[in-house]
Amino acid sequence: MRPCLKTRNIIENVIERIRIKYILSLWISEIMDKRHFYILNNKIRIPAILWIRIPAILWGKQSEKLLIEVHGNLSSKEDTVISMMAQKAVEKGYQALSFDLPMHGERVDEEYACIPENCVSDLAAIYEYAKSLASDIHLFACSMGAYFSLLAYHDLNIKQSLFLSPIVDMERIISKMMESFQVSEERLKAEHEIRLPNGQVLEWNYYCYVRENPIRFEWKVPTAILYGSDDKLTELDEISTLADRYQSKVKVLEHGEHYFHTEEQLKVFDKWADENLL
Repeated sequence: MRPCLKTRNIIENVIERIRIKYILSLWISEIMDKRHFYILNNKIRIPAILWIRIPAILWGKQSEKLLIEVHGNLSSKEDTVISMMAQKAVEKGYQALSFDLPMHGERVDEEYACIPENCVSDLAAIYEYAKSLASDIHLFACSMGAYFSLLAYHDLNIKQSLFLSPIVDMERIISKMMESFQVSEERLKAEHEIRLPNGQVLEWNYYCYVRENPIRFEWKVPTAILYGSDDKLTELDEISTLADRYQSKVKVLEHGEHYFHTEEQLKVFDKWADENLL
């Protein structure tokens, strides 16, 4: 039996993504200094663990300018757009620093949960390490990585930020998920944690945190945003509100998705990065 057209297109997209990642990894390995190491976060303690080790990569040689890179959900410190931006940064005289968020990349099996408190704490440790290397700190963040970055860095000295498909209203996303699976606030509060049929997990403490910490604080960092018109997680009006509040530049890719992965989307991303990274 032949696969249907939709299934065939999905398979072709996956193969193309693997091909692009493979070619990109070979290219970057040949032309760039790339050092794997760990950054320690000793601000949060969990039983049986003395400190949190954050797997990280330094791209390029040390410079006065350093770009912190924060990946999104189901991604890692070596994701395609992270690698592309690191290469762009090194070409422009930066050093880049990427790392794995909790329960991502090398940390998928650890008990340290990917919740806002932990992610904000990790980002603070990353910033402190970055400041030990360079005086000018810049930021690139994707999807939920942008959300955590806004929480962690809104009162720190960041020279510039670039956001790809940023999540700006996590409460709305969780509320829509609860509505889709007919989970009430009362039930979530009573059960604390509910695993959904799609594999996602709803957590009461997570929901309370995002409701109590909306992205409405001061953000004086010059910011550029790249957004796809077919983004299913963040509405255009949310991006427009964020851009108006923080005087940010927004580029909208027609028919672009939340996850930039096709050859056309990556070409637009590469051009946008080149034009906006100072």
